Amino acid sequence: MDRRPCHGPYPGTVSEKVVPEVVGGVTGPQQVNPHAVRPAGRVGRVWRQRASEVVRSASPPTLALGTRLGGDEAVSQRQARAVIDLALRVGEAMLSTGASAADCVASVLRLMTAYGVRSAHIDVTFTSITVSIHRGLHEDPLSVMRVIPGRAPDYSRLEGVQGLLDDIVASAEDGDEAMPIDVARARLTRVLESPHPYQRWVVTVGFALLAVGVVMLFGAAPGMWVAAALSAALVDRVQRVLYTTGVAAFFTQAVSAAVPTTIALGLHWLASVDMPVPGVRSPSLVVISGIVVLLAGLGVMGAAQDALDGYFVTAGARGMEVLLMTAGIAVGVAVVIGTANRFGVDMEVSPFVALGGNPLLGVVGAMLVALGFCLSTYTGPRTTLVSMAVAAGGWVVFEVGLALGLGGPEATAVASAPVGVAAYAVHRRLRMPELAVGTAGIVSMLPGLAVYRAIYLILSDSAAVVGNAVLHFVTAVSTGMALAAGLSIGGFLARRRLGLDRAAQRARRRSRGRYVGD
Repeated sequence: MDRRPCHGPYPGTVSEKVVPEVVGGVTGPQQVNPHAVRPAGRVGRVWRQRASEVVRSASPPTLALGTRLGGDEAVSQRQARAVIDLALRVGEAMLSTGASAADCVASVLRLMTAYGVRSAHIDVTFTSITVSIHRGLHEDPLSVMRVIPGRAPDYSRLEGVQGLLDDIVASAEDGDEAMPIDVARARLTRVLESPHPYQRWVVTVGFALLAVGVVMLFGAAPGMWVAAALSAALVDRVQRVLYTTGVAAFFTQAVSAAVPTTIALGLHWLASVDMPVPGVRSPSLVVISGIVVLLAGLGVMGAAQDALDGYFVTAGARGMEVLLMTAGIAVGVAVVIGTANRFGVDMEVSPFVALGGNPLLGVVGAMLVALGFCLSTYTGPRTTLVSMAVAAGGWVVFEVGLALGLGGPEATAVASAPVGVAAYAVHRRLRMPELAVGTAGIVSMLPGLAVYRAIYLILSDSAAVVGNAVLHFVTAVSTGMALAAGLSIGGFLARRRLGLDRAAQRARRRSRGRYVGD
């Protein structure tokens, strides 16, 4: 037995306690020091603490607001001005040649990052682009705006600008200094001032081929091919003359839409007096082909793409332009048809006019549509051939969708998705403009028939018929959105599969408002 001192029952007293020795790891009763024992916390407080740990987040915010520290203090004012000037020139060139707002912002950010400017802010509207550089707390920021003079699809120049950007970024990623700004500016000037790959009359031929391809999609005979080609060529020349004389775009669209409608009305009148033109069974196809030709020149895909990418201001302005120009088409067609009705000439929509005729003829028509579109937008020969192959594949998918019972908008969405995949794949592998290949691949699916039927039905006096016209307009809008959505989803899936270079990934995230550190 061991005798050990221990505290007595009263404070300050010590007594001896006989403590038995440990036998087999078991001890006898012991007296515990009351000063060494602390009462347990409240049960409710413990459970509240555990509940807060389960609910409360410990990770940083997904979107960091106002957390960027410092700026580009190491960038001199002279260097910053030179980079901003080059960035503005590149952004203006891309927007003017048909690029979307998201592609423009991402490309400009890639350019500025290659030259060491990482605190740049890009703001794009429908008519201007603004580039700002934050140079820290002790240096004045720089902000310059440039107005976009006009927009006209020119994919040969767009391809040249994108090639210049790729070379600048590649030179910076190799570990060396990026291409000198003076050299890059001189090369950009050469790209923008270089002549078109072919003369202006080739563009007219391109519009004619586009119209021929459209009527072939409906299974038209060779006589309709000639009528549609002559109509589209005349429309192109009329637009050229009106543009040079300074006529507003709305009235230009109206007069241009009246041209194929007048030709179709003349063909219908000849058939009504027993003098039909050989091979012309449905004069309405001439109007439909003219509408598709006019719609192809609008920024339908650009407006929808900007909306899907989150650039709502630019998308709203582009959408307003599309609506106004489409209204001009409707006015031109309606004036001619209404005038003809006054004189007793009633040109109805033929009941057999529908897509999905001969599959082989449809594929050839889609390829001609892509060829005509590429020629009308000054696309290079190599990109034109690839675009024709992509358009043929997209049309095959569209025909399969119709055969499986899908509606028009659903089939176009399904068909445009692989077009978007192919467009980005050839852009990544072959350095071709993604916008040119993607747009050329889906022009054949533009809703020209729905627009024409809606315009024709609006001229009727019956309220029920006007209701059907509204349905056709809704179908046309749905088809346009389906085309843009399918193209965007296809491009997104292709980027996830094929990937982007580091500069492109960082630029795309920052262009969507998400800051990613280096």
